[in-house]
Formats: sequence, structure tokens, C-alpha cells
Amino acid sequence: MLSNTRHTDMWVSFGLAFVGGYSDAASFVLAKTFTGHVTGNLVLTAIAVAADDWRAALEHLSAIVTFLIGISLSVLIMRSLKAWPSLPIMMGIEVILIVAASLALSSGMGHGVAVFVVFLSLALGLQNGAFRRVGGISVHTTYLTGMITSLISATTERYASEVTPAGSTDPKIGLLCGIWVAFFLGAGTGAAMALHFKALGVIGAALLLTLLILREVQS
Repeated sequence: MLSNTRHTDMWVSFGLAFVGGYSDAASFVLAKTFTGHVTGNLVLTAIAVAADDWRAALEHLSAIVTFLIGISLSVLIMRSLKAWPSLPIMMGIEVILIVAASLALSSGMGHGVAVFVVFLSLALGLQNGAFRRVGGISVHTTYLTGMITSLISATTERYASEVTPAGSTDPKIGLLCGIWVAFFLGAGTGAAMALHFKALGVIGAALLLTLLILREVQS
């Protein structure tokens, strides 16, 4: 049976996965760049280089670098916030970065797309580094490749085991499935919001993060 703490962590993981999918899809619609993971941008960088599109290659590379910087910063910040509720503070920083990214793109400022990509990649890097485990299970809320691999592996190992009790459920499988579904729904929502509201549609992710912050503070 999952404890109340585990239930709280699960819902936070689902909310952050929704935000991860939302932001990644919105950034691809608006800037043709992924801001929540590295693999896709490495492929896009290689394609841009092959096409001699060095500006696009630089944007994809900037997303990779700032995402990785965000992960490192999140670890350093959370280590320095031992006496404070570190996750809500990290989500608060993420909210500020997402809103700043949206305003940079919608304002028509010079290099607005580049600023948008850097801010959003940094935000998702912070998220990925700040929230990495639920009940001892390693999770990622900004990309799915590793999560899908873990889900398939866990499911296969479970049903291949000769000692698996009939009718029992594995909390890990339920958690990973929930994160996968939340990410997918977030991606669809983020793409729709970006297509309809352009840069301002990204603020939807900041609103959801704000609700998660309030939930964390009250729990």
C-alpha cells in the first residue's frame, strides 16, 4: 500500500510530466527545437549542419547546453536549500523562466526565439534535476525514452518471473504508466495551446506549476 507521502509524490510527478510534455511540444511548435531533452536536439543539430543551416544548429546546441546547465544548477541549489522546501522553490524559479521565455518570444525582441529556447531549456533542466525519484524509483518528467525502457523492462520481468503472485500489481508499473500518459496529454495540450495562442500559450505550463507549488506548500 502506498503511503500518503508516496501518493503526494506520485501526483507531483504526474503534474511535472504534464508540464514537461507541454513545454517540449510548445517549444517545438514555436521554435522547432526540443527544450526538455538532449537526444532529439542532437539529431536536429546534425540535420541542420548537413543542411548548412548554422543558425538552427546553434539554437539546438544552445538548448542542449542550457538544459544540462539547468540539471547541474538544480543539484547545487537544492544542496544549498536543506532547511527550505527546495522543490517548491525550484518550481517557482521554473515558473519565472517559463513566463520570461513566453514574454521574450511574444515581445518581438531581437533574438527572441533564441532567448525563448534558452530560458525554457534552463527551466526544464532545473525540473529534471530537481525531481528524480518517487518512492525509491528513478523517474524523469521531461523525456520518455528511459521511462518507456524501464516500463517495458519492469513489465517483462514481472510476467516472466515464476514467483509473481497472481493478481498482484507492481506500483512501479503504475507510476511509470501514469507519467507516460501525463507527458503525452501534456504534449498534446501544449501543442494545441501554442498553435492557437502562440508564445502566450506557454504560460499554461506556468499556471499548472503554480498549482503544484500551492499543493506542495499546503501538504
